[in-house]
Amino acid sequence: MPRSTKDLMAHAEAMAEAFEAYEPQPGDSAKPIPPTMAVKLAAFRRSRAEAELAEAVRTARRQGTSWRDVGEALGTSGEAARQKYAEL
Repeated sequence: MPRSTKDLMAHAEAMAEAFEAYEPQPGDSAKPIPPTMAVKLAAFRRSRAEAELAEAVRTARRQGTSWRDVGEALGTSGEAARQKYAEL
């Protein structure tokens, strides 16, 4: 089920807090990353990227960029971009 941008941003913040609170242990870098940690790391990066993208769209819109141009930059239609990001 698709999540809203607000949900993605909240998840990104929660993941950031978890990663920032982590205290490295001796030998951490010598161990391979467990598969589930690799998934969590990828999800964290995706969440941060989504938050960065949402902020870029907000900035573009505040500066007068049309939904058509935003959509084109995203590789989609202006209407699809508006539907996804208008609530920001």
